[in-house]
Amino acid sequence: MKKAALHSLGCKVNAYETEAMEEMLLRQGYEIVSFEEQADVYLINTCSVTNMADRKSRQMLHRAKKQNPEALVIAAGCYVQAAGEELLKDQAVDILIGNNEKARLPLILEEWEKAHKTSWIHDMTHERTYEELAHERTSGHTRACVKIQDGCDQFCTYCIIPYTRGRVRSRSLTDILSEVQALAENGYQEVVLTGIHLDSYGTDLPKGDLLTVLRAVNDVRGIQRIRLGSLEPRIMTEAFVRELTFVEKLCPHFHLSLQSGCDETLKRMNRKYDTEEFGACCERLRSHFDHPALTTDVMVGFPGETEEEFAETVAFLKKIRFYETHVFKYSRRKGTRADRMDGQIPEPVKTKRSDLLLKLTEENSLNYRTRLLGRTVEVLMEEPYVLQGKIWQTGHTREYVKVAVPGEDSLTNRLVRVKVEKLLENDLLCGTAADIDRE
Repeated sequence: MKKAALHSLGCKVNAYETEAMEEMLLRQGYEIVSFEEQADVYLINTCSVTNMADRKSRQMLHRAKKQNPEALVIAAGCYVQAAGEELLKDQAVDILIGNNEKARLPLILEEWEKAHKTSWIHDMTHERTYEELAHERTSGHTRACVKIQDGCDQFCTYCIIPYTRGRVRSRSLTDILSEVQALAENGYQEVVLTGIHLDSYGTDLPKGDLLTVLRAVNDVRGIQRIRLGSLEPRIMTEAFVRELTFVEKLCPHFHLSLQSGCDETLKRMNRKYDTEEFGACCERLRSHFDHPALTTDVMVGFPGETEEEFAETVAFLKKIRFYETHVFKYSRRKGTRADRMDGQIPEPVKTKRSDLLLKLTEENSLNYRTRLLGRTVEVLMEEPYVLQGKIWQTGHTREYVKVAVPGEDSLTNRLVRVKVEKLLENDLLCGTAADIDRE
């Protein structure tokens, strides 16, 4: 039996696609092994969101070939789409699979055996077909991502994704529900709806939008929780947020992509909202949901970001009080408008600004978790965890706060009511199991 090892870089969409390809290989009779083991086939689903992502993708490809020079090394995804010509010359890579070609993996392997065809890349610029991928199991046992959309029409000045992923393409509701039902039948209680630009779901379809999907998934028997991937504030109108409150299985955990808390910086980024609109969105969610967890992404050191502009971002983050903030430094990406902008920020300045925001993030996160002390929360248990010489069973609340209860008996994939009592190290809340809802 041939062995295959897969590795995913980048976003949740990539992770989803990698798991779908893993299931294809399993059906073809491959044994799936870890990336550190000797394998006959190595498949790396690459990322190209930054130059650093490109570098990591190359490193993983070369690492695979070094581990087993006789192995078949396959590069798939966004870096392939962006740098196909360069990769064709790379001796470490045997097969290139671009975006919207991953579903053909079994055919590609057949073609390699017959004629050593190496490149499966096509121009994504005018692609309008949604590539149907699906999976029935994931690396976890309780939560599964479900990709419902691909592509992006936003063209932010720092982003290469519209060129590597193509324009907006939405998955049919029938196919979404088929996958969700299969996951539910396999015991998954929580699904995360994800995509490259989730807000755009349905804009290319005759009818249907994100609310249509949410309502339909809400009716799937066995699914207890629905989470949404990253959203932008423009979708969060009063009418939309009000309708969200009727989706009873929807978790009050909203990741809203901010990028900057300064209007001038947002304009240079070509983000299509300002801080006033973003702030109103957050207040709207808080008025309709009880203490929702609001999380975000913030980029520091974007070209032209002055100390005054950065100070505006700090002030805005203090005002909004996000539960968690993913802070990252701007990284130049060839092929984007931002790469050609004046006012590139020195790396030490980016680091200083990043460190300041990370400290603020810790404070905001601690404040949010502290508010749960004394409350009884619903936790979907996921895995055991050893801390302070004791075994704990851990999982996440509907707001995606990690909670632990003491005990050696596994509670994996059980919904547990937990009375939160104190804060442990590693940002972990702990408490006593008050009620277990499912055997």
